[in-house]
Amino acid sequence: MDAAKWHARLASGHWFSHLPEALQQSLLAASRLRSLAAGQFLFKRGDPPCGLYAVLDGAVRISAVNAQGKEAVLSLVETPYWFGEICLFDNLPRTHDAQASGPCTLLQVPQAGMLDLLEKHPAYWRDVALLMSHKLRLSLINIEQMSLMPASARLAHRLLMIAQGYGEIDQARRTLQLPQEDVAAMLGLSRQTTNSLLKALEQQGIIGLSYGAIELLDLKRLQHAAGL
Repeated sequence: MDAAKWHARLASGHWFSHLPEALQQSLLAASRLRSLAAGQFLFKRGDPPCGLYAVLDGAVRISAVNAQGKEAVLSLVETPYWFGEICLFDNLPRTHDAQASGPCTLLQVPQAGMLDLLEKHPAYWRDVALLMSHKLRLSLINIEQMSLMPASARLAHRLLMIAQGYGEIDQARRTLQLPQEDVAAMLGLSRQTTNSLLKALEQQGIIGLSYGAIELLDLKRLQHAAGL
């Protein structure tokens, strides 16, 4: 594994870049590369804990399907996003599915190795807790938006969140590899409603639409549409 190459890529994210240098190096030393084909599952709901992951290349779709087959897409995560930390705290099965949305390369720190590292250095638990607390904040914001914000504002806000790596990167991505059906599943809207809302943003020159992708043309106006 080219540790220097991946370290530079991971250091572009807020969480990893603010870790103690010793912890950064320990995570890389304990990790291994995982490659997934498009559509391949990394893990599914109910699978046993398997450690901490970081997206190095490509994107991972985090979702859940109920007994009736209806799917909720929680997020689409890209480099340098870390996930999977909840199971380090409770050692319980996975709560959601993680699936490669295209060819994908990930860094995996296996469960046993991660727990061994934390046992030897208990102070590092706080760093892992900060990773989880950031996601808890985002979850609470999403719950509030579902209750209080109109669908158009929720859509604009979600596009911004994805572009900013859910708070992990400073320079927002301008092109999102994101099918409209995934956007609809994230927001709990019908495909028809989502398409109408996206078309309205496109007509205003705020975004551009193409097959399986959304281009963000005017971030300031998108922020205004999100009520920010």
